[in-house]
Amino acid sequence: MAVASVRPATVDDVDEIVRIQAITWRTAYAEFVPEQALARLSDPAAREAWTAALAAGEGHHVLVATEGEWTVGFCAAAPARADDPEAPAGRGQIVTVLVEPRWGRRGHGRRLLGAAFEALAAGGATEGVAWVPEPDVASRACYDRIGWDPDGMVRTLDAGDRELREIRLAGPLRIENRDPRRHAAQG
Repeated sequence: MAVASVRPATVDDVDEIVRIQAITWRTAYAEFVPEQALARLSDPAAREAWTAALAAGEGHHVLVATEGEWTVGFCAAAPARADDPEAPAGRGQIVTVLVEPRWGRRGHGRRLLGAAFEALAAGGATEGVAWVPEPDVASRACYDRIGWDPDGMVRTLDAGDRELREIRLAGPLRIENRDPRRHAAQG
């Protein structure tokens, strides 16, 4: 059995981060994100953006998940955005967490979130938020299982030839281990 771990990303990880983001978005979001937007995930600007994210400075974290010799996912976390009027002091943001689909259901997302929560808490954050595309039921279920819920905030992004509605999830910087069947029992 291969050893799974999470570590801070380096510049040497950028190509894998770009690859994982492109594959994961094409798999998960092809129905509601136009092709031209998906194609930009693999262009040189994407690589430049991730290289800049690695150098963003204190409070900004890019982490990668590995299994054996393979990079299988990544997470970016930072202080809540300054342009968010609802962001109180002490709030961190999970900017993205993605695990390549073929490596899913092995705990990599949970490990990435746990490491991101630790990093944000070390910087003074006590709670967190994440924006998730409304139709992304897999990501919403992942956050639900760790104790994060929609907080009522929504935003609409311009995705080229259509709009993409996102909901904001919020919760503590700890994993709560909710029963994934709780919604089925309530419904």
